[in-house]
Amino acid sequence: MPYLSKVALNPRRRHALALLSNPHRLHAAVLGGLAVQPVTERVLWRLETNTAHRAEILVLTTSRPSWEHLVEQAGWPGADGGEPLVADYAPLLQRISLGREFAFRLTANPVQAVQRPDKPSDAQTTRLKAGTDAPGTLARHRGFRVAHRTADQQIGWLLRQADRHGFTIPTAATSEPAPGLHIDEALSSAPAVALTARDILRFHKRANGPRVTVSTATFQGRLRITDPDALRNALLAGIGPAKGYGQGLLTLAPLPAKDTRG
Repeated sequence: MPYLSKVALNPRRRHALALLSNPHRLHAAVLGGLAVQPVTERVLWRLETNTAHRAEILVLTTSRPSWEHLVEQAGWPGADGGEPLVADYAPLLQRISLGREFAFRLTANPVQAVQRPDKPSDAQTTRLKAGTDAPGTLARHRGFRVAHRTADQQIGWLLRQADRHGFTIPTAATSEPAPGLHIDEALSSAPAVALTARDILRFHKRANGPRVTVSTATFQGRLRITDPDALRNALLAGIGPAKGYGQGLLTLAPLPAKDTRG
């Protein structure tokens, strides 16, 4: 039975700052909330920092977790609003049906596979050198993941992922233009999704290890279900790479009620 948790962290505490500055450490802290170790189940998480002086982690687990260690070390132990929320995820999965629409939010690592990066990282350079040492090796390597950098590329990546994961993003509704104004057709038929945040995470797994770089994009919008089973799998397994670094957790919410005030 899956569970979705929300854990509040206090960014003014030293341990919280250490976690928030390094996705590798935060991932380890998240895994520490599960009783069965080593952890073999799929765990998805996402960091939310939309509220001043407060950070929240959303975590999706198969088994019921305990977040006492995070609250004691990096949260607000004993304070109102400091208790973690743990909810049964099954009711949401049961509401997934063909044609239904939801509001969604996703922070992901939009990438593409290329044979040779234009600007290879240190790790990619090492792989390229290793490949050229053996004849024919470079042509057979599995390729490199290269981040999509522009907003258009990232939105395009999301639309392709939607096709694979059981949903589509419908056209955004537009209001009638004011008298004398014309709305361009391309703008009026844009998909109902916005890029609300873009970032590049840079951190080290180990003190003397190579630097890890992860490009992230946060999408928010409206989706329509085209394949319920595929979407349930996407909710439980995540979308895209870098899931251990807080990427790929897709969350749904009811669409806001339409404003009927005249």
